[in-house]
Amino acid sequence: MTFEAGTPPEAAATDDHVLATWLAEEAGRRLLEVRTQGLEGKELKDAGDAAAHELLVALLAEHRPDDAVLSEEAAEKSADKAHRLSADAVWIVDPLDGTREFSEPPRDDWAVHVALWERTPDGEHEGELTAGAVAQPALGETFNTGQPPVVAPWTSERPRIAVSRSRPPAFVQKLAQEIDAELVPMGSAGVKVMSVVRDVTDAYVHAGGQFEWDSAAPVAVAQAAGLFTSRIDGSPLLYNQDDVYLPDLIVCRPELAEQILDFVERHGVTSAG
Repeated sequence: MTFEAGTPPEAAATDDHVLATWLAEEAGRRLLEVRTQGLEGKELKDAGDAAAHELLVALLAEHRPDDAVLSEEAAEKSADKAHRLSADAVWIVDPLDGTREFSEPPRDDWAVHVALWERTPDGEHEGELTAGAVAQPALGETFNTGQPPVVAPWTSERPRIAVSRSRPPAFVQKLAQEIDAELVPMGSAGVKVMSVVRDVTDAYVHAGGQFEWDSAAPVAVAQAAGLFTSRIDGSPLLYNQDDVYLPDLIVCRPELAEQILDFVERHGVTSAG
């Protein structure tokens, strides 16, 4: 079966928010199709990674040919890196975030990330995330910066913290004990960030190692929704860097930011999921 991408909305030609959303949704459709092909385990993981990556790279080459692309699924060559670091616009994509969850149908806690980083013309900052979309195809939902999500008023009696279901979150367990929080396990970094946007959780705190593509699109959407985002020490999250390793982050309701940062300052970080 040959997958054919749909026609992008007319606005995608000039509106990066619209394009990011369409790209994430098209990759999501492709991944849902891959899930129907009878593959299992590693074969399904590999097929999903490859199919979504190939589609996103091809569509970006067609619709934004002058922009650079940073993708988890592509080994970055020296020439690609030089182009990315000098470019004014870089698309940072994770074609399949939550590969393990994707390979375990009918799990829905996996996502597609598409973000745009642009160099700031005023020279005050190197660059910033200007558009982003996170698709959760198995839920039929896409969150984007063009129509930022409205975060509901706080509904939980206790703070809820999204954590990895596969790695022991020792640091987060200590944080949860201090602020009397409930831990909510789930897969995919993007799904964890979107859980804060969706009022499924109130915070996602990670210090166990990530890369730019793991958080760029989710952070763009979270910022557009008015959530607090930072490194674990409170410093800004920076993208399109020479070293794309971005090991930690905090995404939370603004009301929780001070408590979390204070805990980190007093106790440090050993590991987080």
